[in-house]
Amino acid sequence: MTKAEIVNEIAIRTGLERTAITDTIDNFFVVVKRSMIEGNNIYLRGFGTFELKERKTKVARNIKKNTSLVVPAHFVARFKPSKDFAINVKESDVLMKKITN
Repeated sequence: MTKAEIVNEIAIRTGLERTAITDTIDNFFVVVKRSMIEGNNIYLRGFGTFELKERKTKVARNIKKNTSLVVPAHFVARFKPSKDFAINVKESDVLMKKITN
């Protein structure tokens, strides 16, 4: 699903203008990105958590050149769904039909 499809779905459900919805979604993502860049996690009750996960320093190998290089410690952004959301996805009949087809 694209952002445009999300905007259209919200417009149909709420009756609001698409431009207002687009601005709201864009500003939501700006706030989430800025907050995570500043080192904060985002908690959306009933939906999930956007969190920073630390990756430790490690040695990686370039198999083609047969060399090793050090990958420094860094943070990665990840989404962790809420328990209810994860259960709903796991038990989705629509997704099960995609697997069996």
